[in-house]
Amino acid sequence: MNLPPKVTDRAFEQLAAIGAGNQGQALRVAVEGGGCSGFQYEIKLDEPAEDDLILEGSGEKVVVDAVSLPFLAGATIDYTQELIGARFVIDNPNASSSCGCGTSFSM
Repeated sequence: MNLPPKVTDRAFEQLAAIGAGNQGQALRVAVEGGGCSGFQYEIKLDEPAEDDLILEGSGEKVVVDAVSLPFLAGATIDYTQELIGARFVIDNPNASSSCGCGTSFSM
């Protein structure tokens, strides 16, 4: 059985800070074909769909569609602030390699 992705408290706190839940939106994390390593993450605010896995915390939601779920099994969704900027990041144990920017990976 595949473990669902996990979302850190820091990621939920950032969603609360931007008021995503107040607008009826969730952070959507999806995997698509493409990018420099074969697959790429799409991270955006979106409305939850009926067949999404919904992860909840601090009154906020992160959603993953059924197609992306196997690619994100056991992954951790976090929020980071660095000198180069602030962003949501994914630590994916399924990725055998990833690009330098962290938005694409291979399996």
